[in-house]
Amino acid sequence: MLKLSYSNSILECGTDEAGRGCLAGPVVAAAVILPSTFNTTTLKILSQINDSKQLLENTRSYLTHFIEENSVCSAVSMVEPAVIDHINILNASILAMQTSILKLNPNPTYIIIDGNRFSEQSPTISLKQINPKEGMFNDIPYATIVKGDALYLSIAAASILAKTYRDNYMNQIHEEYPMYNWKKNKGYPTAEHRAAIIKYGVTNYHRMSFRLLPKIIEL
Repeated sequence: MLKLSYSNSILECGTDEAGRGCLAGPVVAAAVILPSTFNTTTLKILSQINDSKQLLENTRSYLTHFIEENSVCSAVSMVEPAVIDHINILNASILAMQTSILKLNPNPTYIIIDGNRFSEQSPTISLKQINPKEGMFNDIPYATIVKGDALYLSIAAASILAKTYRDNYMNQIHEEYPMYNWKKNKGYPTAEHRAAIIKYGVTNYHRMSFRLLPKIIEL
């Protein structure tokens, strides 16, 4: 089973995002605070929690309900393609995670983040909640952990929520633009998705700041 705590803080929050490398759709982040103690049945289910990319869809769906029902609190936030294009995908990912954390009630006393950045600044839109003091967000200490979703339960739980909510959203907008088959590729740069862009053009769900087609095709 993944580690329960990084800081030994009772209200430690884990956060992660999904959809960073997609050509279309929002980037989605979640934040989760798990209880500090569990019963035997709960521990058995927790042992299934892992990086969301390693889990089958039906397992993620089941675990999403479990996490939401058994966590101290959880929250999910989306940042749409127009904002991604305006402030770049790194800033958008950080903004989505920040927004999710700010929705939590109670507030966390420590934050662990999947990745190695949490305080990138946009030249056009400030991520205002970052305290100038290094390692503080909204006066809460934090740590970034590379591949944290494969190490800590709360980050992995957040990754499951983020991916589940994003996949569900992509399934919805697939009905509006079925020719891109977002229900299957979820907006990622598959050959099928790029072939559809060549044939049908782009939509308001596409990220125009991304390289939507291979360079050789653009030329």
